[in-house]
Order: sequence, then structure tokens, then C-alpha cells
Amino acid sequence: MARFILVHGAMSNSRIWPPTFLDGLRAKGHSVEIFSLPGQGEDETPKAQVTLQMYADRTVAQLRSSDEPAILVGHSMGGMVITQAADDFIAAGGSIARLVYLTAFLPRNGQSLLDLSATPEGASDQVQAQLQVSGEPPMGMFPVAAVRPALFNTTPVDVLAALDPASIEPQPLVPFGNPVRITDDRPIDRRYIFALQDRAISIALQRRMARDTAVTGTAEIDCDHMVMYSAPQRLIEVLDRFAHAAAG
Repeated sequence: MARFILVHGAMSNSRIWPPTFLDGLRAKGHSVEIFSLPGQGEDETPKAQVTLQMYADRTVAQLRSSDEPAILVGHSMGGMVITQAADDFIAAGGSIARLVYLTAFLPRNGQSLLDLSATPEGASDQVQAQLQVSGEPPMGMFPVAAVRPALFNTTPVDVLAALDPASIEPQPLVPFGNPVRITDDRPIDRRYIFALQDRAISIALQRRMARDTAVTGTAEIDCDHMVMYSAPQRLIEVLDRFAHAAAG
């Protein structure tokens, strides 16, 4: 049995993880922990104060809530979060079982989410292209009409209809521009799950990031960005396999 900690992506909160997916992963014998990042969901931090470091600090607090080393899974923007959190946690003497990037951003030291999105491989990003920005500090929201074609393009219509509307909300944009401050190439077991039909993080960008920072193992799922909706059973199988894999 493994301890999984799941870190959600941008414009969402802990409710983005479908209960059926969570139940399926637990049915494999694993423990699963979810939480909302600062300023999102049930967390009461003012959105205007949020930074990437605050996201990382909250994730480190979750890691410290048990002595059992965790498999830290980051989806989308959550990849930025787990990268910084893992580096901070290990630098302070902590131990992590492995990191899993679920069609997620995987930065090098000094890179931000915006830096990665600005690469040639990131040019087809449908989220950045359609994000509606307002306010100061800036907040971003995704137009309802763009949700399905950009994020859920292979998700069955009936599955998307069951999406909890409270799971999607405005996103502070300051963390997008915050670079990670890490020691590159720490000896961490990293795994990457490629989503082959992702329109938010292109498969070209996914593969580039997984080349730039060596990963121990990979899996490919022929689906959209929201893997836990479009291919939940396949995702459960991959995570279970990663949990049982020998450390890289």
C-alpha cells in the first residue's frame, strides 16, 4: 500500500478529483490525500496574496502530516508545486517515495510556468490562449464555452455533465510567473504520465520537459488534459503500477 498525495492544477481545487477515481485508487489498497491550494476551494487565504511558494509550503505541510514517505502527484500547474515542495522538503531532511507528473509542468531551476508555456512546444496551449484576465493583482478565469474543447476534448459527455461546478474557480496569476528555486537533478524518482490528446499542455511540451529533467519511468494515455475524467481506470492502473515499481 502506498500513500498518495494529489495536488490539483490551476483554476480548480480539491473537488476537481472525481470521487469515483479516488475510490478506485483506494480500492487498490492505497491511501489518498487531497487538499486545496491556498486561495482555492475551502482554503481561506486571500487570492491576492497567493504565490507559488505558498502553494509549495502548503504541500510540504501535507507531506509532514505523516511520517510515511508519499508519492506526490501533480496535475497540470500542480507539477510546478510538487517540484518546489519536493525540493524544499528534501532540503530540510524529508523523504519522498516518488514524484508523478500527470500531464504536468516539470520545470528546471529558475523556470516559471509562463516560461515553459512560452517555448515553441507550448505555442498551442489552449488555456493560455483563451484565459480571461482581470484585476490587480491579475486573476484568470476560463470561459465556460472553452472548457470542453480545451480541457475535456476526449471526455464522454455524460462524464463531463457530472463535473462539480464548484471545482472550477478564478485563478491568481502571480504563481504562473513565479520561478522555482530548486537544486536541479536531485536524486528523486520521477515519473511522467503523458496525455496524448492534451490541448492545454501539448504532447510536444510534455516530452520536452520529460527529456530536460530525467524521469525514471513514463506511461502514455490516449486522452485529454483531464485524465481523471477521460481515462480514470487507466490512470488508476498506471498509478498503482508506479506505486509497486522499484525505486529508480
